[in-house]
Amino acid sequence: MPNIGGFIAWGVITALFIPDGYFPNENLATLVGPMLSYLLPLLIAYTGGSMVHGQRGAVVGAIAAMGVIVGSDVPMFIGAMMMGPLGGWCIKKFDDAFQEKIKAGFEMLVNNFSSGLIGFALAIIGYYAIGPVVEGATHLMAAGVESIINMHLLPLANIFIEPAKILFLNNAINHGILTPLGIEQAAEAGKSILFLLEANPGPGLGILLAFTLFGKGAAKSSAPGAIIIQFLGGIHEIYFPYVMMKPLLFLAVMAGGVAGTFTFQLLGAGLRAAASPGSIIAIMAMTPPDAIVANLAGIIVGCIVSFLVAMIIIKSDNSEEDDLAANQAAMADAKAQSKGQNAVKSENQEMFGNINKIIFACDAGMGSSAMGASVLRDKVKKAGLALPVSNSAINNLSDDPNALIVTQEELHDRASQKAPSATFVQVENFMNSPRYDEIVNRLSEEPAAADTEEKPLTDDVIQGVADYSKVDHVVFAYDQVKGSANMGATILKKLLKDNGMNYPVTVVAIKDLADETNALVITNNDETIKAEQQAPSATHVPLSDLVASEKYDRVIQNLRK
Repeated sequence: MPNIGGFIAWGVITALFIPDGYFPNENLATLVGPMLSYLLPLLIAYTGGSMVHGQRGAVVGAIAAMGVIVGSDVPMFIGAMMMGPLGGWCIKKFDDAFQEKIKAGFEMLVNNFSSGLIGFALAIIGYYAIGPVVEGATHLMAAGVESIINMHLLPLANIFIEPAKILFLNNAINHGILTPLGIEQAAEAGKSILFLLEANPGPGLGILLAFTLFGKGAAKSSAPGAIIIQFLGGIHEIYFPYVMMKPLLFLAVMAGGVAGTFTFQLLGAGLRAAASPGSIIAIMAMTPPDAIVANLAGIIVGCIVSFLVAMIIIKSDNSEEDDLAANQAAMADAKAQSKGQNAVKSENQEMFGNINKIIFACDAGMGSSAMGASVLRDKVKKAGLALPVSNSAINNLSDDPNALIVTQEELHDRASQKAPSATFVQVENFMNSPRYDEIVNRLSEEPAAADTEEKPLTDDVIQGVADYSKVDHVVFAYDQVKGSANMGATILKKLLKDNGMNYPVTVVAIKDLADETNALVITNNDETIKAEQQAPSATHVPLSDLVASEKYDRVIQNLRK
């Protein structure tokens, strides 16, 4: 991902200056071959080595990759993906074994010769062993893809590609499989349909249009903004939670993907190079003149088919409300449980007092994390907070106790290893997380006076001291931010249903609370005092986190008693 700019540069040069390009230029066209054969694979290998063992790993990885590059007649992207990390790993193991044994004054000598000799050995191995194997595998895969195309079965690939995208394998599929094969095909034919299989924005656009017209609640209200980010910005991850909340929508994106690819194949579509991100702007920039109509037709057909299937699924759902935020939180909680983690305990969110910067961290430090940083930066600015908000690759994080790092659930472990002293907030979707308002509110809070006379918040009501006998309904109350209350209400509704208990659960602003003796009012710790003042006769439950509280089970037990 950090090297996508190199691929785009190669694609632009190819689109403009080759004999079939927009502005044919024999001299400038000579850049195409060397960039394809040497520059792009070396960038990949250098980055792979760097991710494993910094600058020394990057140098050895690049040296090792030269062996497979020179020892093969095909663009060696897959070989570079192998040799770069392998070179970094080898030099890392050498340093771990010998770094402390080097005599003073010989550090530079040993470091330089070790990296040079290890790189030399790996280059030889790559030339004679790895290169031919990867070349053979590439020819085999290319032959397989060609056979699928000749048999007119390529659209069936989307049955696997679309679900894999939504399971966050989109980058692995596109840049790890389709792009290397597509580049070889484009070098020979001038374009490749393979660049469009994963990047087609049509199926995702159809899902978001269906939610815009027929959705409910937060999903309906957020879908129009998501369309701009997905279709124009090319950040496909933003529509994944919409599909996750209704698993039947997997059928919609699969149908849209198959229909779009069938249209691409039927009309002879293709791109000169990878379109990343998968934006309509990037796609059209990489489209050769003879494929403009075909590419647009495939995107439109994919969108229409996905929209029609999604419309039927959404309209046939009789649930009261589609709570997108709650489903995003549920996805995060499910992932945490599958990894044996506790999403609440893994986040260090209790003290934001010493924070002086906010960093969004993801694999590459680009794409969705950059967009998420932009969203939160705007909220921070509107709140009058003088905090810098930036984005970074996880490998570039430094351990700063004054940093608040926002990362996705599946990346938290890696990020926490890089910056164990930082404060972490995990989100499911960088683009549309309810946690952003919570972050801003917490950072904006004034510290409470030490001599306050307000009564402290305790767990007495949770432990059973409070009287639950009169409770006949539950209210999640919020001051300004409704997202967490909605998520908590969704979680408790499910727990009550699973336990066969019929208690109505509603979400109400604190200022609208009615003073009812038969109400159980659940609020964030910081908002409980306001709720008690508004409804003093109710039973109040203060929680530190409404989204994934361990105390809901005790609430269920007390209600059952």
